[in-house]
Amino acid sequence: MFGKRSGTENVREAPRVEPAAARTTLSQAPRPNSPPPPPAPAPQRESTAKAPLAPATLTPTPVVKPAARSAADQRSEDYYQIKTTIFGALIDTIDLAQLAQLDPDSAREEIRDIVNEIISIKAVVMSIAEQEHLLQDICNDVLGYGPLEPLLARDDIADIMVNGANRVFIEVGGKVQLTPIRFRDNAQLMNICQRIVSQVGRRVDESSPICDARLLDGSRVNVIAPPLALDGPTLTIRKFRKDKLTLEDLTRFGSISPAGARVLGVIGRSRCNVLISGGTGSGKTTLLNCMTAYIDVDERIITCEDAAELQLQQPHVVRLETRPPNLEGQGQITMRDLVRNCLRMRPERIIVGEVRGSEAFDLLQAMNTGHDGSMGTLHANSPREAMSRLESMITMGGFQLPTKTIREMIVASIDVIVQAERLRDGSRRITKVTEVVGSEGDVVITQDLLSYEIEGEDETGHIKGKHMGTGIVRPTFWDRARYFGLERELADALDALQA
Repeated sequence: MFGKRSGTENVREAPRVEPAAARTTLSQAPRPNSPPPPPAPAPQRESTAKAPLAPATLTPTPVVKPAARSAADQRSEDYYQIKTTIFGALIDTIDLAQLAQLDPDSAREEIRDIVNEIISIKAVVMSIAEQEHLLQDICNDVLGYGPLEPLLARDDIADIMVNGANRVFIEVGGKVQLTPIRFRDNAQLMNICQRIVSQVGRRVDESSPICDARLLDGSRVNVIAPPLALDGPTLTIRKFRKDKLTLEDLTRFGSISPAGARVLGVIGRSRCNVLISGGTGSGKTTLLNCMTAYIDVDERIITCEDAAELQLQQPHVVRLETRPPNLEGQGQITMRDLVRNCLRMRPERIIVGEVRGSEAFDLLQAMNTGHDGSMGTLHANSPREAMSRLESMITMGGFQLPTKTIREMIVASIDVIVQAERLRDGSRRITKVTEVVGSEGDVVITQDLLSYEIEGEDETGHIKGKHMGTGIVRPTFWDRARYFGLERELADALDALQA
């Protein structure tokens, strides 16, 4: 038996002790075998809940019915109170100092054994299903990300949004839903946030309450903690699918037509400089990942990101990530530092996860000085607004350049702007593929190769539409496509758009 107390009957709710971020193990001391305290009557679980609890016990919040809730998630208030009591008894019983000596599977089995014994000693009346859920939840609390584990395991969830300990929302199929998932208290939620960001060498606390990080699978994480977040720590996770999406998958989902996907494939293979524009949650990073699949395997690719989330499959990829300042305010590495350093690393393509500031100038310089096929994303509502944002970011970076010079640089650097949009029904569509043609005076000239035309809604409220060509049969990058032997494929794709 594993333990560190002389008797489990004296197990009490100690002040809340969160499991260490490092995975510790259980001690080899004998488990307690003293007689248990008087069991609570089976029909009244309230007596179990009356055990001394830590000061940070949750106050039940008003019940809000979630949009989608499985039978397994129908957890009562008694369940959470029992879980709090047993978890406190577990922490008070086991020795966390040696947890690192056991592998996760062995540690999980030992924790399950101890929890089963605590349930037996305390004579907690639970169904087999409830007991299994309880065991799983407590193992997740000790060894994983707690209540987030079942959500992270689901591949149909796009976003997880935690607004304090009692409110967890998810996005499924483009719609936001409230879940019954909740944390014991804000202290547990903060502990899990720290556990996530510490894996990538970052920290979040009152002195540094904002942090961008990532999970091991590349999912993007943002944490904002008190005192900035008034209702408790706020955690946002942009999940990535386990299976990597391709343009064929986007075609199957209706995000782009087959002919439009062929045009994008030619753009990727012919080394056009591409800017992907769109709003939050419109699928910019997903589309960027899809287009990188058309990069040759023998090219050297360097990616620059705030939190590494691109999933390139080529063998010669160098991934770079920005770094925030330390406690003394030193050591910060910005996106512009990374992009400028890329130019000394013999890149063939430079990919910037998201252009947000003065690095726009260095990216345009790179695109215009022999690094064809570079790509990036930025937030904008239309291709023309994307160019205006580039101009604004360069100006805000302190570059004292005339407007005409900046626009000439944009025209010389960017070949194609792809606009992604999230529609009101939650679906994501590529709404425009626009090429930058040139300039007349101070005006940048563009032309659309295809656009998405909304035709209405079906009986379920989903938007219907189709991708239409604009009649352009010889785009500006035609000579580039011919250089790579792709002019026939490009011509066929443009003809199919007109059908």
